Amino acid sequence: MEFCGATTLAWTNSLYTSLHFPPPFPRREVRRFRVCCLNDIDSAQSEKGNQMTVSVTGATGFIGRRLVQRLHADNHGIRVLTRSRSKAQSIFPVKDFPRIVIAEEPEWKDCIQCSTAVVNLAGMPISTRWSPEIKKEIKTSRIRVTSKVVDLINGSPDELRPRVLVSATAVGYYGSSETEVFDEQSPSGNDYLAEVCREWEATALRVNKDVRLALIRIGVVLGKDGGALAKMVPLFMMFAGGPLGSGKQWFSWIHVDDMVNLIYEVLCNPSYKGVINGTAPNPVRLEEMCKQLGTVLGRPSWLPVPDFVLKAILGGGASVVLEGQRVLPAKAKELGFPFKYPCVKDALESILS
Repeated sequence: MEFCGATTLAWTNSLYTSLHFPPPFPRREVRRFRVCCLNDIDSAQSEKGNQMTVSVTGATGFIGRRLVQRLHADNHGIRVLTRSRSKAQSIFPVKDFPRIVIAEEPEWKDCIQCSTAVVNLAGMPISTRWSPEIKKEIKTSRIRVTSKVVDLINGSPDELRPRVLVSATAVGYYGSSETEVFDEQSPSGNDYLAEVCREWEATALRVNKDVRLALIRIGVVLGKDGGALAKMVPLFMMFAGGPLGSGKQWFSWIHVDDMVNLIYEVLCNPSYKGVINGTAPNPVRLEEMCKQLGTVLGRPSWLPVPDFVLKAILGGGASVVLEGQRVLPAKAKELGFPFKYPCVKDALESILS
């Protein structure tokens, strides 16, 4: 999660200085004026080229960084809603991202009210050791931020309210099974992650009914710079890789580029709404995933990785890998979403070759 900062305030002050006018508002009012002035610029650009202004929570995370890069490349206005301005500024330096506004929590309201859409990706990573305290924080971190975002959207005047909310959830909603096939119509499971997802989604569903809501149930995202793959690759590079657990469990995955493209499509296309599974159309058994990973890395994939080793690496998040579920992106396929990487072999080659 990330937010707005001193760069824009400096711009406002320099404007007044150059015109020889003293700032007419106290500091608190200048902040409100500052954000809306930037949005006026974005609005003018929007009229010229269908540009959006998007507020993003979780922007410094694995998916969020790539999404911000994509939005920035297409010249959309971006509001990075964060708890740590310094962290966000280190990831999105002004020299590379000159038009991004970074806002800490007191400034979220103004940013959201000046946005056409909000993407909510915030939440504590699950790939850590699950003590009772950590499990509570995993749930609380998602629900707290989602609730805050929804309340700010709902509290916005009609003319300033964002038109779209894209809120992350996870395929953990379905529980686990080696035999069932899950799509967007399938019921929820009854384990801890399913409980987290149900409450997470219920919070997002409180958003104003005039706002188009998309709940993206995200699978295991594959990419070089984060996620489960970044933790699995070192095992294979040390010739210690192989089937994880039994290897028979299903692995519902998606390439990070397809994940970002799906979010982008949801923002732009009004046909995308409701629950959407963020997974590739071809889930695989975990033994097949590991075999393909070994092939791409030029390493053997015959040495099984015991459950306790996987849990030591992935913490409580190992349950996602060890139990698994076969999830199909029925909604995305129905709407004709063009998956760039529908097969895990091509996805791994693009990431690791």
